[in-house]
Order: sequence, then C-alpha cells, then structure tokens
Amino acid sequence: MAVKLETIALPTLPEGWTAEKSFKPLGKLSHATQRAIAPVGAHFLAEARRKRHKRTFSEDERIQASEKAKKTEDDDAGEISEPENPMMLQREAKDWKEQDHYAVLGITKYRYKATDDQIKKAHRKKVLKHHPDKRAAVGSTEDDRFFKCIQKATELLLDPVRRRQFDSVDEEANVDAPSKKETKQGNFFKLWRPVFESESRFSKQQPVPQLGSDKSAKEDVDHFYNYWYKDFDSWRSFEYQDEDVPDDSADRDQKRHIEKKNLNARRKKKTEDTKRLRTLVDTALDLDPRIAKFKEAEKKQRNKKKDEREAQAKKDAEEAAKKKEEDERLAKEKEVAGKAEKADSKKAKEAAKTAVKKNKRVVRNAPKDANYFHGAGDAPPDRINNVLNDVDLVLAKVDPDELAELTSKLSIEKDAGKIQAVLGEEVKRLVGAGKLKDGDAKSLCP
Repeated sequence: MAVKLETIALPTLPEGWTAEKSFKPLGKLSHATQRAIAPVGAHFLAEARRKRHKRTFSEDERIQASEKAKKTEDDDAGEISEPENPMMLQREAKDWKEQDHYAVLGITKYRYKATDDQIKKAHRKKVLKHHPDKRAAVGSTEDDRFFKCIQKATELLLDPVRRRQFDSVDEEANVDAPSKKETKQGNFFKLWRPVFESESRFSKQQPVPQLGSDKSAKEDVDHFYNYWYKDFDSWRSFEYQDEDVPDDSADRDQKRHIEKKNLNARRKKKTEDTKRLRTLVDTALDLDPRIAKFKEAEKKQRNKKKDEREAQAKKDAEEAAKKKEEDERLAKEKEVAGKAEKADSKKAKEAAKTAVKKNKRVVRNAPKDANYFHGAGDAPPDRINNVLNDVDLVLAKVDPDELAELTSKLSIEKDAGKIQAVLGEEVKRLVGAGKLKDGDAKSLCP
C-alpha cells in the first residue's frame, strides 16, 4: 500500500521574538546521580547463574539453548515412537507426492485425526533426530534426503487445503469392509462400526449418524441407512492424484489438455467411489441382523392384523347371518300379522257393510211402519215414492256412524209421529251441516 507524505509548515514566531529576551526558563535540571540497579525475577536468576559459573552473556545463552533442546528431545523420546522403515529413509525428496506423510512424521496411529500440535511435535522430534547438523555431530553419513521429506510432510499437513487433498486419497486410513463370511461368523457391530466411522470422515455434514447396536430402535436404524443412501455428501476431490501441470506458459494447449485430463480423471474416480460406497452400504444392510429382526416383527404384525381382519370378517358374517335370520323371522311374523290384520280388516269392513245395510233397512222400514206418515188408510203411491226418495237422500248424506246413531233412535220408536220427528231432526241437522238444502226431504219433516 502506497504511503502519501505531506509537508506541514510550523507556525511562524511572533514578530520581534528573540530567544535571549522572550525565552524564560521555568526551572533547572538537577545534578546527575549514579544508582545501582539489580535484576529481578528470571533476570536475577540468570545473572546469578552467570556469576556462579563465570559465563558471559553469549556463553550462557548458547548453553541454555543446548539444554532446552536436549530437554525437548528427552521429553519427546519418552513417547512410544513408531519404527522407521529403512526404505522410507532412502526416499528421494523429489518423490514427496508418493510418500505417506503421516508415516514420515511417525503419526500413522492418528492420521486424519492428528491435530496441528501433534504434527508440530512429531516434526520437532524428527528434526532433532534427522537434522543434517545433528547427524553430522554424531558422525552419521546420512544425507539430507529424508530431512527434506520431513519438511515437505510437515509443510503439507499444516496446510488445511493441501492436507484435505491428501486425506481425500489416503487409502491407509480406510478400514476394509469385512466379507459376508466374516460378518456371519463374528459380531456385526464390532466389525462394521469402524468401517462407517472411517467413511464418515468424508461427509460434509457432521456429525454423521452412528451404526448403533442391536438394541437400536427401528426409527434410528432407518435414519442411519437413509442418511447413507440419500443424505451423504462426500467432499472427496481426488485432486492430490492430479498429473502435474507445467508452471511455464510456453505451451498453453498442453497445459489446458492436462487440466482437462485431470478434471475427467477426478470425475471418474468420484463416480467409482460413489459406486463403491453404495455397494458397501448395500452389503451392510443385507447383513444387518436388526433388519431381519424388524422384518420378522413386521411379518408377525401383518399376520396379526390379517388374523384380526379374518376374525372380524367371520364375526361380521356370523352377525350378518344372524341378522338376516332375525330379519326373515320378523318379516315372516309381519307377513302373518299383516295377513291376519288384512283378514280382520276385511271382516270388519264386511261387518260394517252388513251393519250399514241393516241400518239402512231399519231406516227405510221406519217410514213403512209409520204408513209413510199418511195417517189412516193406505198411503198413495206418490206419497210412498216421495218418502222413500227422501229417505234415500238422507241415507246418501250420512256416514256410517251417523247412520248407526239414527238407527238406534228409530229402533226404540214405534209411534209414527215420533219416527217422523226423529227423521225431521236428522234432516234439520244435515241442512245445518250444509249437506242438504233447505226444502230438501220435506216429506220427512212433520
């Protein structure tokens, strides 16, 4: 970033200002005093150590640095070190891309789980052992090839991006899936749990659902396999295995060709890895004892529901048959009752008709018994026709109940005048009811 310099002018002195006249001192400096200063804390200890051993500053600093390095080396030596492969020690530094960086630093037991502090500590330990100056001091003829490999491994593993690229293709960190025979002979969860833990390191989404145990609920098992089939998203890129692209831009076509070749190779490896993982999950699902247990439980549940449906269907059929039988019995009883009622109704109607006919005869015979209301001697034919026509007119206007009431009144009367009075009253009632007109059936009225 460029820095811009600006020149600022000092304010001008007042006109007529002079140092001799205008400057007035406010005080005076005291005389110099010599004081003895003693070091404190760590500096006091260092001063005491130098005086005791009669060392200069430079000698003491060199000796302290040497002792600190020795202490660090001794501390690191206290840990169990991984044995170094003699072939690895002969590796050329230029072949760094083919080396196992975790093995170079002696932390293969950690691999992708190693922290930056563990990597730095392993690097320091290896440097103390394989530094060219250190080797030369002990009379070793070993060159600095492996030291360069150590430096390259440390540089790569402390770079998050480059380390992720290496971890993407670190086959040594993979856990091989057990065969079907091994799984059937051993413990499924003990054999397959490390496999899924190893594969889960490639998931973009963390944490990853765990395999669980034989006591896991069906929902948890379904969630586990659904994750690996549908939700698992791998970050593996396989860039580490790319062919090196020339740094110079002399042949741009060649550079673009290699970049395209690398891109296609990554895609192919990504597809193959996805297929590999799908096959692995299929195998685990097929061998998972919980799946067989869940299927058996579902089968029992289906059979139970089937038995319940069949029992309910049988019960419904029995109830339907029973209801049908009861409906048939009730229908038969209803039919019998209907026939009896019909017969009774018919008899009642016939009896009513007979009673009406009988009552009509009584009403018709009543004027006859009263000599058609003529008095002494035989009634003339015109009188007889008029009385009978008027009786029929009255009989046509009364209902059976009114006819029965009229008959009961006429049955107890024998006197012609009273019979005519009864019939006259009936005519008046019918006229009042609007069934006859005024002046109708005059022969029946006294």
